[in-house]
Amino acid sequence: MNMIKYIYKFAICCLLTSFAGTFVSCEETDSELVAFVEDNQLNTPNDTVYSLMGIINKMQVVADRSILLGELRGELTALTEHANLDLQDIANFTAGTDNPYNDARDYYAIIQNCNYFIANADTLLMKRGYKVFIKELAVIKTYRAWTYLQLAMNYGTVPFFTEPILLEKNANPDLYPHYDVKQIAEFFIKDLAPYVDTDYPNYGAINSLNSSKFYIPVRVLLGDLCLWAGKYREAAKFYHDFFTKQGSVYPVGNSAAKWDSYKFEKVEDNYASLFRGDGDRDLLTLIPMETMEYDGIMSYLKDVFNSTEDNNYFYQATHSKAYDELSQAQQYALVYTDPVTLLQDTVLATDTIHYETEQLKGDLRQYSIFQLRNQPSASSNISSIRQTCRKYESDNVILYRTQHVYLRFAEALNRAGFPQAAFAVLKYGLWKDNIEKYISVEEREEAGDLLSFSEYNFDRGNTAGIHSRGSGDANADTTYVIPALASKNDSILFVETKICDEMALETATEGLRFYDLMRISMHRNDPTFLAAKVASRNGAANFNQALYSLLSDNKNWYLPLQ
Repeated sequence: MNMIKYIYKFAICCLLTSFAGTFVSCEETDSELVAFVEDNQLNTPNDTVYSLMGIINKMQVVADRSILLGELRGELTALTEHANLDLQDIANFTAGTDNPYNDARDYYAIIQNCNYFIANADTLLMKRGYKVFIKELAVIKTYRAWTYLQLAMNYGTVPFFTEPILLEKNANPDLYPHYDVKQIAEFFIKDLAPYVDTDYPNYGAINSLNSSKFYIPVRVLLGDLCLWAGKYREAAKFYHDFFTKQGSVYPVGNSAAKWDSYKFEKVEDNYASLFRGDGDRDLLTLIPMETMEYDGIMSYLKDVFNSTEDNNYFYQATHSKAYDELSQAQQYALVYTDPVTLLQDTVLATDTIHYETEQLKGDLRQYSIFQLRNQPSASSNISSIRQTCRKYESDNVILYRTQHVYLRFAEALNRAGFPQAAFAVLKYGLWKDNIEKYISVEEREEAGDLLSFSEYNFDRGNTAGIHSRGSGDANADTTYVIPALASKNDSILFVETKICDEMALETATEGLRFYDLMRISMHRNDPTFLAAKVASRNGAANFNQALYSLLSDNKNWYLPLQ
């Protein structure tokens, strides 16, 4: 059977079982499918909860692979000798259609469910003066847009449809256009724009999780779509308005891993704590997963990035040499106050400092997140070297954090022509005094309300430069600057490289890296940017020329769809 047609048939089955709650065979006739549709209109308030939870259940199926496909194909993660062959094929760009992480049907199952809800929900139904389905409709439209974006990032050009396909005669892929990521972005920018101010449903706590964390903020997703579409100022506007919306502001925060004094003897760390729970302010969106197989779909990312009992403590993925080199190349700056004179001075960490581990050189975020320990083992079947990746201590799968969004805001600002403002996100933090001090009058005037941050909600106490989360007092580091360059375009390229580096330092292992490289390469119209990064995965001295040649053709970035 044609693979794409099989995707549609599989998605139809998932749609019917999700909403009907009973098994419906894929061999049913067209008339049987039509009868089902007639009997399953969404026109009662209870339908909203059941439908939304059914779609979240489908999201669980793609949760792990969305992280692994985005992470393993980048340059920041290296697989160990204990990694299974399926993971190795992903990392080596050799995954075929038989790889369990390469199954587009599961994404189309989400899309089919979303399409069905959107087509059949009575969006005019009113109760006590408000539209019963409007909140869930906004959520489900974001799920559909996010899922299509995942498909395009992973497969390049994909069949596109926005109506539920319930008749086999309509399951011919030739009937539908095939959209690439820019076309998908353009469609959903228009589709989601009317919902930017729609409140999301509040179901309270579900399985001890705040259900508001299940949702993708509309403005954040619109910002992402605009970035992919090359609409940079619009992207910056959506991100800015998300941060600053009255009653729900999101400062960048100041959590960090840092040295406690100029002696560089002890690390104070409140950075890793961001990943210990699912209720932290930094966390915006997660896919809730089950904690026991008996209850449903669990995440197994812990078994990839950590030593666990289930993998006999043989972790499968760790930080790469490229990530090590980038982290250790950062300059750590510390503002020190002399206890006698009370005068401040900036101390830069140097190579003369004796470090207990190489991870303590440069930026401290990798040291904060990755921990190794020796545990004596009486059997060779159980590893005596144990790794913990503190980003994977939760049972749930994180899609968005506030820091992700600020880095994309910087990316958008920079490409919109505001490199000073973009760099200020990294070095200083955007609050009133810093904006006036470090961004030229000309750039401030041109940026306009993109640099409007309330002095009451954004200040020194809650708005630090993101680079300071691991590299000390970045605002005082005189080596971390935009140099004098020949043109504004040169400055934009320089700042974009710094943003790309900061994305690596801040979001390594979180499943974003390959897509970030892909997007920046598209900004530059230069596939070799991505190719060179990934080919350096094993360190600059071990550049993989064959991988570079392969990825220099962007057709090889994508998984085979059939």
